[in-house]
Amino acid sequence: MELKGLQKISLLDYPGKIAAIVFVGGCNFRCGFCYNRDLVLNHQALPSIPEEEVLEYLEKNKDWLDGLEVTGGEPTLHPELPSFLEKVKKLGYSVKLDTNGSNPKMLAELLEKHLVDYVAMDVKAPLVEDKYQAAIGIQANGALEEVKKSIELLRSSNGFNYEFRTTVVPGLTSKDDITLITQQIKNAKKYCLQQFKSNNSHVDEKYSNIVPCSLGFLQEIQKQIAPNFQACKVRGARST
Repeated sequence: MELKGLQKISLLDYPGKIAAIVFVGGCNFRCGFCYNRDLVLNHQALPSIPEEEVLEYLEKNKDWLDGLEVTGGEPTLHPELPSFLEKVKKLGYSVKLDTNGSNPKMLAELLEKHLVDYVAMDVKAPLVEDKYQAAIGIQANGALEEVKKSIELLRSSNGFNYEFRTTVVPGLTSKDDITLITQQIKNAKKYCLQQFKSNNSHVDEKYSNIVPCSLGFLQEIQKQIAPNFQACKVRGARST
């Protein structure tokens, strides 16, 4: 695995778990509002963390850590992901995967082999070609169809814990967009509206000066759409 970062503890990112986080390099999307620019655009120049180092840390700390979150970048681009997670699961860890949903074949393998316990999948925009291309920053080239397959895969996974999430970006994500997404993923287990985070590490620098919408605005939308989901949450911008 091309592991580019290790956060040794998080109390916020894996619901209900005390978790470590590993960051992988590389992504097939170019979402301008993504704040992990180096992981997306410059990952080959970043130093790698040996897989063995991460596994050793997990082994030493499994008495008080509950889980491991794998994020990026896009983890499902890496064919070594299943073998890495097999080692993590043998240590007794619960695994959360963050994904853009563009590799349903890999996602299906991970679910079938019980290598993940929680999946957080981004729904970047309404599931309409031009809107999705605007959000992911590339010509979709079939990516949207793969995203749709991943959505249905998770929605049909009986008893499995997952969430869909949308980062609400002023000027890119409108209230009408959220309403349309809600219609398209209605009855999903969990949907989260995430506050856009402004910093100096966006893939597209034009997003660095955008003022995030208020949590109050997101909470008003959340109240309106919540009946369509088993759970509907708002998350403020985080530093991780």
